[in-house]
Amino acid sequence: MAQNGYLVPADPSAVVTVKKKTPQASWALIDATGQSEPLDVDKYEIMHRVQIHARDLRILDPNLSYPSTILGRERAIVLNLEHIKAIITSEEVLLRDPSDENVIPVVEELRRRLPVGNASHNGGQGDGKEIAGAQNDGDTGDEDESPFEFRALEVALEAICSFLAARTAELETAAYPALDELTSKISSRNLDRVRKLKSAMTRLTARVQKVRDELEQLLDDDDDMADLYLSRKLSSASSPISSIGEPNWYTTSPTIGSKISRASRASLATVHGDENDVEELEMLLEAYFMQIDSTLNRLTTLREYIDDTEDYINIQLDNHRNQLIQLELVLSSGTVCLSMYSLVAGIFGMNIPYTWNDGHGYMFKYVRNQNSIRMRMK
Repeated sequence: MAQNGYLVPADPSAVVTVKKKTPQASWALIDATGQSEPLDVDKYEIMHRVQIHARDLRILDPNLSYPSTILGRERAIVLNLEHIKAIITSEEVLLRDPSDENVIPVVEELRRRLPVGNASHNGGQGDGKEIAGAQNDGDTGDEDESPFEFRALEVALEAICSFLAARTAELETAAYPALDELTSKISSRNLDRVRKLKSAMTRLTARVQKVRDELEQLLDDDDDMADLYLSRKLSSASSPISSIGEPNWYTTSPTIGSKISRASRASLATVHGDENDVEELEMLLEAYFMQIDSTLNRLTTLREYIDDTEDYINIQLDNHRNQLIQLELVLSSGTVCLSMYSLVAGIFGMNIPYTWNDGHGYMFKYVRNQNSIRMRMK
């Protein structure tokens, strides 16, 4: 329909169909009960849901290359650790690309670990496994008082540390036999094989180094660690006065950081409501920092072994090079000796008269002086 020279659609709703849709990203939502569901929303809905800025969400873009990062925001933790790209709040976890083969085990682990200790919060609706887990904690005298975001963070750190450790073990399994074979036999095939393994080791070392640097940076800054206490900030915002008397949280899940936290429970029990207290998170991060540092040390040892092998090969090549130089010197000496005989023969074969040849014949039997020949012909 034309009105005033402009083309106006008959159905106003048709304009909506012409509008270009915003590309959607695939997310998985895991709540505090361990239930997961697919979540296909655009970035604006994600930003509104967890209340973060676009620059923080850009870190999780798989099409962009960002280093490993753990950022604490007002109501969320932005987590970018290799293939684990997640947004953790005090009640749920948004995990990107849940269909990825490396992310599927993380989703399963979150579903298994997040409901721990939440049976009382769910009104007794938990399954038999959750009740059994709660009973086991009761038998050991430990109660799961760790906040939701710490349990989710612990799962992510454990997953990335285990993943990098597994890649390091695979590299070691392939590298050490290849280096030994190269030591016994230097060939183009073995050299190319070791070159590829060294390139893979360099890339893996850089990845492990980034994760280690991020954990070290968090451990060095108490303010950054305090930003990760989402439940504490939420409780302080809702009831700033009553939050002073709230007990501190302790990690009790059956992992490295949890065991260390249990060992220090007696010293932490005297601290209540101190917002500057980050000892619990510090113990958790230190545990996984030690694990990722151990992985980095293994890669450093492998690099030193490769460097030693290269030095050994260079020594062997230098030895062969010296042998070739010695052979070249011998051949050169023989050539000089033969050239001396040629020089003497050339000198006596020239047309040079010698007075001491008169009456004594010729020095060489088959060499004739042309002057003597001419005199005889006359």
